[in-house]
Amino acid sequence: MSTQPKTKFIEEELSERAIHDYLAAHPDFFERHSTLLSSLNLPHASGGAVSLVERQVSVLRQKDLKLERQLRELIEVARANDILAAKIHELTLRLLATTDLHKTITAIEEAMRSGFGADHAVLVLFGAPDAFEDLSAGRFFRVIRRDDEALKPFRTFLDSTSARCGKIRDTQREFLFQNDAEDIGSAALVPLGEDAEIGFLAVGSVDSDRFHPGMSIDFLTRLGDLVAASLKRF
Repeated sequence: MSTQPKTKFIEEELSERAIHDYLAAHPDFFERHSTLLSSLNLPHASGGAVSLVERQVSVLRQKDLKLERQLRELIEVARANDILAAKIHELTLRLLATTDLHKTITAIEEAMRSGFGADHAVLVLFGAPDAFEDLSAGRFFRVIRRDDEALKPFRTFLDSTSARCGKIRDTQREFLFQNDAEDIGSAALVPLGEDAEIGFLAVGSVDSDRFHPGMSIDFLTRLGDLVAASLKRF
């Protein structure tokens, strides 16, 4: 009596899925069949073959390298966050010591340029220009009415409640950075106060990748809250 049909039936039943599921359900299989484990050879990209054990070692080594790389990246992020936290703390102490609006604005400008290393920065405050006539507006400090037509390119940003990062439009760059507009590769726009009630802070970078839409805005949000709170005192 021929056994061929039965053999064919068994081969059809032992599909790759069935073998996969069996091995997954019996992780001790190769412990009970160690000789089979050492005799199995797997195709290699080089055209040769490696044992299953060697393949497992290679896979684990790659995983270790990936985890090591991720750990280094996490450490770098943690160090960067520590530095930013220290700078925020330093700025907080400086702002607490200011006694008038002029000194507060000066402290913010110095922190942006020296402390945080911004290539360019502009503080835009909303209000009537004559209300700030005792302050000399310059490249950093700007006063403008919120409904001014010059702010039309910023309407979408001003209607939002969070910082915006990335490349900005030419009209926005020209308004904010004027003669330095062509140098700006990317920028961060930070609202000051709820619904940007006070104004906003713009930080520009010559690096087109320095500020991008996918970056975390936690630091920028805290910076905006700090600046807004310090300005509200006067």
